[in-house]
Parts: sequence; structure tokens; C-alpha cells
Amino acid sequence: MPQNPQTLSVCVFCGSRFGTDPAYKTAADNLGAALAGAQMRLVYGAGDVGLMGAVANATQTAGGETFGVIPTHLLAREVGKRDLSSFIVTETMHERKKVMFMNADIIVTLPGGAGSLDEFFEVLTWAQLGLHQKPLYLLNISDFWTPLITLIDHQIQNGFADPSLRGLFRVMDSVEALMSEITPAA
Repeated sequence: MPQNPQTLSVCVFCGSRFGTDPAYKTAADNLGAALAGAQMRLVYGAGDVGLMGAVANATQTAGGETFGVIPTHLLAREVGKRDLSSFIVTETMHERKKVMFMNADIIVTLPGGAGSLDEFFEVLTWAQLGLHQKPLYLLNISDFWTPLITLIDHQIQNGFADPSLRGLFRVMDSVEALMSEITPAA
């Protein structure tokens, strides 16, 4: 848990690439700065590449606390960012996800690839099974997650998921909307 019991920790799942739309990096930069400004701790995959590196660098530049978790086999590939407030190296991807999840109060998924989908669906499945009640958010920058949301609706319409699945996560179209939702009232 956070060092300061009043500090919320926000786990951010996101790409180890920047993607094709500059709005993705802008959102990662804005999210990192906003988390620091709200005195929330960033929990993420400890990489210094792509959106991962952008959100961490923006958090650090704004004076925020960072908690990174990376498996040994990705230290070189994702350029493990060792100058974080906390830097943890795990043996496996499963351990990485568990440590990130256990150290977060809120989970946000920015645009990303297969790894981001895996992370989002794991915590969504856990919520569906009643294993946690942490708030889950898709940050739908430039409608990136709209096809995924359509797929989830398709699963519900075809009887492979209960309609309650849609209530287990919120879709936010901007960092500002997300921060308005997750920032505690003073």
C-alpha cells in the first residue's frame, strides 16, 4: 500500500510503444502530471519506453511518486527505469501483474497492445468473479478502446457474459474526465 495512507495509488496499464496517434503520448504525459498534481502514486510496469516511459517521466517531472514493477526478462527490452521511487524486479509476468495489482487502489488502462489487453482482462475477470472491487477505467483516447467496448457488448448480446460486466469498468474519454472521477473531494 502507499507509504502515506491518504495517498491513492493508481495502476496504469499501457503500451510499451507510442502508437500512431500523438494524442496517446499526450494523454500519458497529462495523466502522469495529473497524478502527481493530485498527490497520487503511479504504479506501472517500470519500463522507460513508449507510453509507459511517458507516464512515468511526466509523473517524476511533476514531483510525483512512482512504483514500478518489471520482470527480469524485460529489463533490457523495456529499459527498466531504475530511478523510480520504488523499483521492483520480479521473476515472471504473473508476479509483475500481481504486485502491481496489490499495490493499487484504482486501475486505468491507456492505449496499448496485447499486454495491455491481458492486464485489463485479468483484472476485469477478477472483478467479475468477485475477487476485488477496485475501480477499473479504460481511457478511450481518440476512441482507441471503442472496438473493444463493442466486442464486450457483443459478448453480452450473445450470452457469453452477463450484462453486469459492463458495470465493472468505466470508460473515460479524457484525462480530465478521469481525474474528476478519481480525485477525492477535499
